[in-house]
Amino acid sequence: MRTGVIAKKVGMTRLFQEDGRHVPVTVLALEDCQVVSHRTTERDGYVALQVGSGEAKQKNVAKPQREHFAKAQVPLKMRVAEFRLDSEEALLPVGATISADHFVAGQKVDITGHTQGKGFAGAMKRWGFGGMRATHGVSISHRAHGSTGNRQDPGRVFKNKKMAGHMGDRQRTQQNLEVVRTDADRGLLFVKGSVPGSKNGWLLVRDAVKLALPEDLPFPGAVIDTAASSAAPAQEEPAVVETAAADATAEAATPAEAPAAEGEENKEG
Repeated sequence: MRTGVIAKKVGMTRLFQEDGRHVPVTVLALEDCQVVSHRTTERDGYVALQVGSGEAKQKNVAKPQREHFAKAQVPLKMRVAEFRLDSEEALLPVGATISADHFVAGQKVDITGHTQGKGFAGAMKRWGFGGMRATHGVSISHRAHGSTGNRQDPGRVFKNKKMAGHMGDRQRTQQNLEVVRTDADRGLLFVKGSVPGSKNGWLLVRDAVKLALPEDLPFPGAVIDTAASSAAPAQEEPAVVETAAADATAEAATPAEAPAAEGEENKEG
């Protein structure tokens, strides 16, 4: 079992396949999804990986959490989650940034999130009741849910009775969604299917537990090589410095020649 990632729901679009078909997909963004800490059997009694994503302001993070992030040498994170693992071989190093190539096109994933909140809803909208008759004796109670209690025995309303109340905003997991494409450069996942939550909502993306995984999945995961990316600009800096030095030499030489030319003109005059 590999670790999952924390992603943000961006919105929907469509992708064109090689055969001309277009597939509606949901776009998920990995915003600096980094490993914050480890949970080991020797110290904690179980094996897990703590992952953080998003950038939080210092005023919105408590001091214990700030010290926790500082110990891992990672920026302040907006969302933190744990992913259980089977063994310590699946642990990624602390501070590593997980890439979108952690998943491959064609594999199935399970996505967990909070559904869209609908506020306080009536029984018909919340539970799909058919309502009462619109004529013949039904007076101003066409959308009522009807009787809810009983007689003197038991003399109360049973728990979990389908009545009006808060609708939506429940944690739900959508299973076996297909990853159509990944974009490692921009940190994007394109998933086909219904993804819970509204735009800018946080989601947990894991490998599907009910289906076999592809053989070419990276294990224990795919991370971004920050050392290579930071070394690339350092090689280009000397060229920029040399160009600036050449320009400065040319500018310094031009004013020095100008007075000599003016002096020759004065002598001729």
